[in-house]
Amino acid sequence: MRVFLSSLLCAAILGYRAGAVVIDDFSMTSQKFLSSGVPEGFTLDLNEERLVQFAEDDKPVWITEREKIRAKALGRKFFDITHTPWFKRPPTSLAPSLAYPAPDKQNLVNTVIANLTVDGMISNLQKFTSFRTRYYRSETGKESQKWLLNRISEITAEYASPSLTYLITLTEFTHPWGQNSIILKIKGASEAAAVENGTVVIGAHQDSANTIPFLPAPGADDDGSGTVTILETYRGLLASNYTPVQDVEFHWYSAEEGGLLGSQAVAQSYAQENVNIHSMVQFDMTAWVKRGTREEIGIVTDYVDADLTEFIRTLVNTYCGIPYVDTQCGYACSDHASWGKAGYRSAFGIESTFDNSDKNIHSTNDRMDISDEFSFDHMLEFSKLAVGYIIETAGWSKL
Repeated sequence: MRVFLSSLLCAAILGYRAGAVVIDDFSMTSQKFLSSGVPEGFTLDLNEERLVQFAEDDKPVWITEREKIRAKALGRKFFDITHTPWFKRPPTSLAPSLAYPAPDKQNLVNTVIANLTVDGMISNLQKFTSFRTRYYRSETGKESQKWLLNRISEITAEYASPSLTYLITLTEFTHPWGQNSIILKIKGASEAAAVENGTVVIGAHQDSANTIPFLPAPGADDDGSGTVTILETYRGLLASNYTPVQDVEFHWYSAEEGGLLGSQAVAQSYAQENVNIHSMVQFDMTAWVKRGTREEIGIVTDYVDADLTEFIRTLVNTYCGIPYVDTQCGYACSDHASWGKAGYRSAFGIESTFDNSDKNIHSTNDRMDISDEFSFDHMLEFSKLAVGYIIETAGWSKL
């Protein structure tokens, strides 16, 4: 039996304020946008019913797309489980038994780090933020996804050796809303290791959103920064002719801003097929260094795997030139949460503590030129961390 959101409960949810988020209680302008028709270039039914979950112990509730947008604008975090009405699996129920040893591949990791630059991140993000919006139900959101897919192909063609190219597959994970998630796999040299130890996954989300979805959303930090951070990681690995021992996958998810829709679909698919995943790390917002604060890598400590998170801390200490700081994110905060919900180990790195993070997100001001607080050098520290994570977990096969 469906549980519908009553007017009273809706008011309670929409009146919520999360942390330091300050919203103007949905201005008359916002109301006007959501009460008028959907503009050309968007495939969105504001009256469509969506099944969402606002907290781990809450029952899912049915609300309209319009109510979902309002909840997002007021700082609420949630899973939209309309397409993935699964039961939560016990933590690590599908993950292999793991131990995280101290990092011991410094020579190999530092070889790749030496190949990393900000040049590609700058040019890629300039193009990626030129799309009016990357909203998952917009035409430009589809176009930006196709551009990213093509850019990954170009980097592969330019930097992968013939032997490495043979190990790489690039696929679209299709979604009914049209903007697809992107999955790139580097097949490991050892079939036995891949089966026994599982696939190493690193992810970011490619979509962007304005508080009012029909307005421009350049999404430079959220999450264009994470998108090009792991893209530079991939390029650096190829330039070093990296061949993993076990499988490695790079994921660029669609529709994170719609309630983790893309990553839920991917994670559920993997779980249903009993795919062995070693671990998953998400990078969402990697660019901002608030003026007057210490430059740090934020390590999220809630709704994550504690052992994997501690391992990420050791990688920061080993491979990054800045320290880490613990922070909290809340329920359904980014795509790592989809993997944890599916029973896999996951962790999440962000640009700072949440109090010090970029407050321009979900607006037209989420631009790379908005302030000198937007730092490509800071993003490069996350690429270093990603390289360390991949090589330390997936190994390096010197064929």
